Amino acid sequence: MNIKSLLLGSAAALAVVSGAHAADAVVAAEPEPLEYVRICDAYGAGYFYIPGTETCLKFGGYIRTEGTWGNAYAVEGQSAYRRGTFWHTRNQFSMDTATDTEWGALKTDQTYRFDWSEGNATTVKLLWGNISLGGFLVGKADSQYSSYLGYAGDVINDDVIEYGINSTDELNQITYTYDAGNGFTAVASVEDNNSGAGAKGVNGEDSSNHYAPDGVLGFGYTTKQFGFKVVGGYDSVVEEGAIKARLDANIAGVQAFVMGGWNTEGDKLNKYAAAGGAGVGWGDWAVWGGVGVPLNDKLKWNVQLAYNDLKTFEATTNVKFTPVKGLTIEPEVTYVNYDSLNEDTWAGEIRFQRNF
Repeated sequence: MNIKSLLLGSAAALAVVSGAHAADAVVAAEPEPLEYVRICDAYGAGYFYIPGTETCLKFGGYIRTEGTWGNAYAVEGQSAYRRGTFWHTRNQFSMDTATDTEWGALKTDQTYRFDWSEGNATTVKLLWGNISLGGFLVGKADSQYSSYLGYAGDVINDDVIEYGINSTDELNQITYTYDAGNGFTAVASVEDNNSGAGAKGVNGEDSSNHYAPDGVLGFGYTTKQFGFKVVGGYDSVVEEGAIKARLDANIAGVQAFVMGGWNTEGDKLNKYAAAGGAGVGWGDWAVWGGVGVPLNDKLKWNVQLAYNDLKTFEATTNVKFTPVKGLTIEPEVTYVNYDSLNEDTWAGEIRFQRNF
């Protein structure tokens, strides 16, 4: 083999190797086009489209921490509930969805609550989990007996004289809400009576063989300045119920309300004329009233009063201070006189809450 042949062979070998390496070279892929999050304002602030879908999603919730002195809901003899100072922290997280359909908005609401109280482990609760479409709602939500009329004032201890269901307002239900679009609304709800194994009615009735659900009906009319609503609930285990009526006014930013409730059988408790507080119930009737006065754009003063047929009297006042958007500082004082038990209670509280 001469030098010329050797050089030609080497060149050919290098060409083959170079070709092999060229075939194995990594070629960077073209980047995929980014799809930016689109705002979905059809259902209110905070919603955005889930990328690649027509479903809107919203996250929200709050962090709350509060210290209390005393307990407005307990009296002498209820040692499990009486206390000196007490600290409580809560994290509540919600995730809502909404999709436009030919039957209207298809929505879901799921809300989780995490609570920590001094000396206790964290408790986790599915507060709400429901589906709604075309005015119908199925799943877990507040009882319509409580939510249709609203809270009994803009205070923390608004239910010392209970205006809703005893022990908890969140339950499984099938509800239809009608909105005429002119201020008139109505609601009809079939609600879980919580008659599972070993369950008891509010007077100790054995409800484990009880199958009928509870029922709620309500209607109302609301304008920008005034509102009037009525709602009734029937406790199928106790076979009694209660009716509430409420009048609201909003004049020059000052909010005021008065609400009254009637128990169909004052000598018995039922879910809708609930025990509340010290477990003494309403008797035949109960009334609530309150006012909220904005002092400036960061400070609001609230008062709530309540009284019932058993001569239980409750008074609560607070101020809500909002130094920056999303943060509320709320000191509150409550006084209760349980005449039927010859007992007075005082309670103080300060709450810090960050909404998001």
